[in-house]
Amino acid sequence: MVPLKLAELRKQLDELIQAEFIRPSKTPFITQVLFQKKQDRFLRLCVDYWALNKVTVKNNYPIPLITDLFDQLSGVKYFCKLDLRSGYHLLSVAKEDEPKTTYVTRYGAFEILVIPFGLTNALTTFCTLMNQVFHDYLDKFMGIYLDDIVVYNSTLKEHQGHLQQVYQGHGLNQLVSRNHNCSKTAAVL
Repeated sequence: MVPLKLAELRKQLDELIQAEFIRPSKTPFITQVLFQKKQDRFLRLCVDYWALNKVTVKNNYPIPLITDLFDQLSGVKYFCKLDLRSGYHLLSVAKEDEPKTTYVTRYGAFEILVIPFGLTNALTTFCTLMNQVFHDYLDKFMGIYLDDIVVYNSTLKEHQGHLQQVYQGHGLNQLVSRNHNCSKTAAVL
C-alpha cells in the first residue's frame, strides 16, 4: 500500500478498535483488505469475503425494490429521508462466527464484532431487522430501502407527528447520519 493509504488504514483501524467494532485476532481464518473510493472521495475499507461467502448458507429474505418505494411516494407532499449511520454496525456478529470475519493488515489481524459490509447475508439480516423494528409503520407513512428510511405524508402536521413518533419510539437520534445525505426537514414534492 502507498503511504497515503497506509495512514488511512491505521486511522480507520484505530477508529474501529475505539468503537469496539473490531479486535485483534489470532485465528487461522484470514482474508485481505483493500480500499474503495466513495462518491465523496473518502476511502472505504473493504474486506474480501469472497471465500467465506462461497461457503455461507444464504438467507433468502427478500430485498426491497426501489421502485416499490417510489410507488409509495406517489401523491405525497412531504417526505424525509433518514440515512442510518453505518446501519450494519448496529448488529453484532454471532460470537462463534467472529473469527471467520478476520482480516489481515500490516498492522495485524483483526476480527469484526459487528456485521460488516460485504458478507453475503449482511443485507438480508439488516433488512429483516428493519422490517421487524418498523413493522407498524411500513406502507402507512414509512418506506425502507436498504439503510435508508423515508417518512412521508400528505400534510405537514401528520409529517411532523410521524417523524416525532419514529424518533422518540426508536431512539433514532443516535442512529441517523449527521452528514449531507440526511434531511430532517420536510420537502415538498
